[in-house]
Amino acid sequence: MKIAAIDIGSNAIRLLIEEVHRHENQWRIDKVSLTRVPVRLGDDVFRTGRISDEKLRQLVKTMRAFWYLMDVHQVEMFRVCATSAMREAKNRKKVIETVEREANFRIEILSGEMEAQLIFKNYFHQNLNSKGNYVYLDVGGGSTEITLINKGKRIKGQSFDLGTVRSLAGGIDPRVWSDVQQWLKSLKTMPNKRIAIGTGGNINTLFKLQGKKPNDLLTLDELKNLYKLLEPLTVDERIFNFKLRPDRADVIIPACEIYIKILQLAGIKEMLVPKIGLSDGMILDMVDQIKVE
Repeated sequence: MKIAAIDIGSNAIRLLIEEVHRHENQWRIDKVSLTRVPVRLGDDVFRTGRISDEKLRQLVKTMRAFWYLMDVHQVEMFRVCATSAMREAKNRKKVIETVEREANFRIEILSGEMEAQLIFKNYFHQNLNSKGNYVYLDVGGGSTEITLINKGKRIKGQSFDLGTVRSLAGGIDPRVWSDVQQWLKSLKTMPNKRIAIGTGGNINTLFKLQGKKPNDLLTLDELKNLYKLLEPLTVDERIFNFKLRPDRADVIIPACEIYIKILQLAGIKEMLVPKIGLSDGMILDMVDQIKVE
């Protein structure tokens, strides 16, 4: 059967369709398609506190298009989740009702804790050291989810108001960084070497720009060098010199800043960068439901 996850993020809206295969007690998930539309709801919310009528129209059109794509692919099960921008929008009730009425989708607004839990679902599908210590980092447009993992167990996770679109819209409250620093103090009690796992479109782009291959590690020093290379350039220069999409060329700088700072606060020098995100975790959560039924 085919299942789909729609992630309504602060920067973009993604539709991930995957096919689930079962043979006796064996399960396999294959990617069918991924569609990304840079609606950037956070551009409104982090400046004015509301989603504008124009952004709402774009959202509805995107969701209608996703409905037809799902119909063509004969999707049997799906889930629609919204994150930071929708959580904070003062007019979210109107937005949700409009999307349900005009595009036939019911939107589930995830708490920061639930978002972190769904992202963590991906951990068990990576070929990682079961006895290792990891810090899962997912930097989005409006928030950053951090999860501490020790010997395969989720110690704790939290969402912070650190995001790329939020940063461009007016900056990040310095008090949030104090909260992150305080929260990461528990890392000092974790023995052995710690490695970060970075997820999200920006870190995947940085990983690619560094010329890395799957299973390579991206180091803190390499991130710093990429930042020094990209930061002085204009958005147009990043687009043309590095073939970045316009909606990636601007947010990649605050993303780089956030990753660098968290790695420094956590005392981590290396990062794994698997191509996974919230929508992948949503798919895995639905597969878990299928297995129980």
